[in-house]
Amino acid sequence: MPCAGAVRVQNPFKWPVSRDLVWYANVPHKELTVEKAVQNWIRFEGDRFRFPGGGTMFPNGADAYIDDIGKLINLKDGSIRTAIDTGCGVASWGAYLLSRNILPISFAPRDTHEAQVQFALERGVPALIGVIASKRLPYPSRAFDMAHCSRCLIPWGQYDGAYLIEVDRILRPGGYWILSGPPIRWRKYWRGWERSREDLNAEQMQIENVTKSLCWKKLVEQDDISIWQKPANHLQCKKFRKVFKRPPFCSSQDPDKSWYTSLETCLTPLPEVSDNGEVAGGKLEKWPKRLNAIPPRISKGTINGVTPETFQQDLQLWNRRVSYYKTVNNQLGQAGRYRNILDMNAFLGGFAANLVEDPLWVMNVVPVEAKINTLGVIYERGLIGTYQSWCEAMSTYPRTYDLIHADSIFTLYKDSQIVDHEDGPLEREKLLFAVKLYWTAPASADQQA
Repeated sequence: MPCAGAVRVQNPFKWPVSRDLVWYANVPHKELTVEKAVQNWIRFEGDRFRFPGGGTMFPNGADAYIDDIGKLINLKDGSIRTAIDTGCGVASWGAYLLSRNILPISFAPRDTHEAQVQFALERGVPALIGVIASKRLPYPSRAFDMAHCSRCLIPWGQYDGAYLIEVDRILRPGGYWILSGPPIRWRKYWRGWERSREDLNAEQMQIENVTKSLCWKKLVEQDDISIWQKPANHLQCKKFRKVFKRPPFCSSQDPDKSWYTSLETCLTPLPEVSDNGEVAGGKLEKWPKRLNAIPPRISKGTINGVTPETFQQDLQLWNRRVSYYKTVNNQLGQAGRYRNILDMNAFLGGFAANLVEDPLWVMNVVPVEAKINTLGVIYERGLIGTYQSWCEAMSTYPRTYDLIHADSIFTLYKDSQIVDHEDGPLEREKLLFAVKLYWTAPASADQQA
């Protein structure tokens, strides 16, 4: 029986219904629902509320907003697969990208708006608590095909461009940065934003100057949207470095190292190329071919101890193992039972790769303590993930993942249910399946009232 005064938490709606509907009982901070209702982000429907996909910058809904972006860059040919949304709010942009075969990570801080990221995860959208501040974001270099900010209130032009320099680090060669909201289209909105024309113009000029210093090309500014593109390599950037004022190239830090790593105002150099038509680091296959193609980081030998043969063996291993998982836990193959999945030690992302056809997503974690940093390979496959030390709490909220997978993490189990390996009972390696029992959260003061 639930404890006295406890509030019953309801099972989330199944995907894709969860994208648009959330139980009111599952919201940890009720005042946030009131604020978002005023902003037209949500609409109450009795004991639940609906996300119409709108918001301050999406008056016609996030789907229509993404359609507008799709008129400016190609979102359909598979060249854009991974995306990051900075200051995501309730992650409606990411939620509506998923139907386009684009896999997003959205992040926002736990600030005065409280648990917006928890809203996103309740909806079944990949999200983490995070903020661009003094440390690098927990992603490798050259990870994302597209980065996005819609009224995210990040001072992109300030601090010698440090925040845009960090976006440049995690953006793949040829990748896109999209900005909407202040200061874009300030000539129309400056009165409503309660800022002066001079102030907004100066802010936009700061951003334009930083993007030029990073060698980005501004593709278009149309209505409320501006889009820049990162160069495919740094040949021209290095050639004209003395002509234009540019940040120096970083010389010391590993470009993929980001756990408790300070931001720098130097430009992360792209891998060397021999001619200007070459993509630094290697050209990626378009989705879905890139999922099982040998990632450039492996084919070029930049991951110590991981060869194309290693990759092929891993493909075969996880194809067989996930098939076996689904015989042991038949709910893994059922639509809607699992949506948010966490892989605690993802290696090359083989577990996630064998679930891409199911209506779920996997947050692939490469532990900081791992001997080999393979997260860049995972992104080159068109999957998403993050770094994490499992000696620390993860940047998420309670009750946000439906299934947690751990391979080669635990060695000792007590009072646990263990099943045989897919190769039979004589194999020393075993599998553990455990189900968390139903629980109730303590009531907050306003809920008790």
